[in-house]
Amino acid sequence: MESLFTLPEEYQALRESVRALADKKIQPFAHDVDASARFPQEAFDALQSAGLAAAHVPTQFGGEGADALGVVIIIEEVARVCASSSLIPAVNKLGSVPLMLGGNDEQKKRWLTPLAQGKGFSYCLSESEAGSDAAAMKTKAVRKGDGWVLNGSKKWISHAGFSDFYTVLASTDPEKGSKGITAFVVEKSDAGVSFGAHEKKMGFKGSPTREVYFDNVEIGDDRRISEIGGGFGLAMKTLDHTRITIAAQALGIAQGAFEVATKYAHERKQFGKSIFDFQAVQFMLADMAMEIAAARQLTYAAASKSEDSAADLTFFSAASKCYATDVAMRVTTDAVQVLGGYGYVSDYPVERMMRDAKLTQIYEGTNQVQRLVMARNLNSVL
Repeated sequence: MESLFTLPEEYQALRESVRALADKKIQPFAHDVDASARFPQEAFDALQSAGLAAAHVPTQFGGEGADALGVVIIIEEVARVCASSSLIPAVNKLGSVPLMLGGNDEQKKRWLTPLAQGKGFSYCLSESEAGSDAAAMKTKAVRKGDGWVLNGSKKWISHAGFSDFYTVLASTDPEKGSKGITAFVVEKSDAGVSFGAHEKKMGFKGSPTREVYFDNVEIGDDRRISEIGGGFGLAMKTLDHTRITIAAQALGIAQGAFEVATKYAHERKQFGKSIFDFQAVQFMLADMAMEIAAARQLTYAAASKSEDSAADLTFFSAASKCYATDVAMRVTTDAVQVLGGYGYVSDYPVERMMRDAKLTQIYEGTNQVQRLVMARNLNSVL
């Protein structure tokens, strides 16, 4: 029983190796990535060289074959020093999970192999008028001979323009609503694919976010990775697995902010002693540590359920994402408070972490939507 909540040795070794890589090759560039709003190329190169940019890709396609918990630990440790960089493995998993769940072996080999070799894979679901109401999408795919023609646009797409491949959800029968949506893989090189301007965001500034436009994009039926009309179900099933990566990201941001605040509290002197000696500060740090520990247990449990596709996965996936991201927002806000004026300026990373934490409560389903998902799946945990 004493080992029930202790990570097996291989996961501890993975954490140590990713943390060392993140501290040495990612953290030194995190401030400049944010300040310059530039892609974290150094992080991409380091992660790709170590096989961590798309570690979830099965070994038969050239990946590391990391399970859900392994990917969670990778994302958590990268996010601890640079949230923007942690989106590299997170986006690659989000974009390719629909293919892994719905594609055939030929399709998997076609796109997962280059993904493992360094290509990017993004996920195109949201639109300007179809955010939480994803089924209201207007992007259409119309039959033409043996293939399809796509027209429309997708909004808030992470790594748009950088990624080579895109899972695109499009309406193939508007009369059927969510049952008339189909999933396709579109390539950046396809004629008619273009990208909008970079969004100017509050946080995650190193991760490119752009619109993706489809202007009479002609693709073959070999690009379809769901049953016709089965795309929305595939998209929701995908999110059950990938919301956990956002929980991991939030967990890493919170851990990083907590470490900075704790170190500062021991070093900062006021009234002749370190501010850690004041009970008010001790209570803040104790609450941070408690909530991070709780979020970690919930996130790791969700990852385990993802690996097994457990019956209560939908509840735990939503719960981990909702709880961990709320924790990240509270912890980073309190970390700024502990540092006082220094926390509010970019000399210390906690103001960046606070800005980054906010997005985790919004994307891959707002936390209000997560609570709805949990409420609709209460029976799975009763």
